[in-house]
Amino acid sequence: MAEIINLRQARKKRGREARRKEGDANAARHGRAAADKAREAAEEALARRRLDGHLREATEDEAPDAPEDPAPDDPGPR
Repeated sequence: MAEIINLRQARKKRGREARRKEGDANAARHGRAAADKAREAAEEALARRRLDGHLREATEDEAPDAPEDPAPDDPGPR
């Protein structure tokens, strides 16, 4: 025979486990030392520079999709 379970208790247990998992993820993301955050930011910047270094330069016959520099009075996207 199958085990009899209380659906209310099972639902609450599942909710507690989900909140615990989300809390653990937040603690891992935000509960780090300043040195760890700085190291991760430096690694991300290095990866972005390496990726940007592999971009092709647009030739004269290729029209760019968007202007490179926005107008001086245009603050840009928010």
